Amino acid sequence: MHDPTPAAATDKEAGFDLDANEIRVLGVLIEKSFITPDAYPLSINAITTGCNQLTAREPVLNLSEAEVQAAVDSLIARRLVSKRDQASARVAKYEHLVRLRHSLPPAEQSVLAILMLRGAQTAGELRQRCERLHRFEDVAAVEAVLEHLAEKYPPLAAALPRAPGTKETRHVHLLGGEAAVQEMAEAQSAGGGAGGGRGRIAELEDELQRLREDLDTLRNEFAAFRKQFD
Repeated sequence: MHDPTPAAATDKEAGFDLDANEIRVLGVLIEKSFITPDAYPLSINAITTGCNQLTAREPVLNLSEAEVQAAVDSLIARRLVSKRDQASARVAKYEHLVRLRHSLPPAEQSVLAILMLRGAQTAGELRQRCERLHRFEDVAAVEAVLEHLAEKYPPLAAALPRAPGTKETRHVHLLGGEAAVQEMAEAQSAGGGAGGGRGRIAELEDELQRLREDLDTLRNEFAAFRKQFD
């Protein structure tokens, strides 16, 4: 009788059955490698903060550092994350290996990360939400990336069946396995065309997050300026 274990192990390594915590941790590591490169790789504390953000996260989670560490350890076993040894670092820091494992350029990494952090989205939503990770010239450029992610072996993204009352196709990542994709498809069908208001709320949350980060940048620059006169 044929032993299915090797194939199952291959699928697990590829990431087809990541749980919600692992997906959030991996999404955060990819996102922060773009947004805060000077602070990357990340400590467990920084990863936890990123996982539990109140903006640009759907759903909002409240993970403990122990839960984040467990997810990181599992991702290391799957060869999707590695520990970065730094002589000057007082705490362990971690980085994602998605670029190497799946040969993804920045545009594809950014789309995959936003899908992992925000759930099912249209190409237009992805273009807007990827702005700080990778700038797309138009929606067609995002659609080309989605198509390439879907054609990867194994595929990393897919289009959901269009929900009743909606005009645009929504896309999902495939790292959570078939059951997770089915759950998202059913949630979309149940929601029907009621996503317009939620979409506008998401836009406002994104804008608020950008304003907060711009303010933090200005504060840091002002603090550095003041130090010149201390």
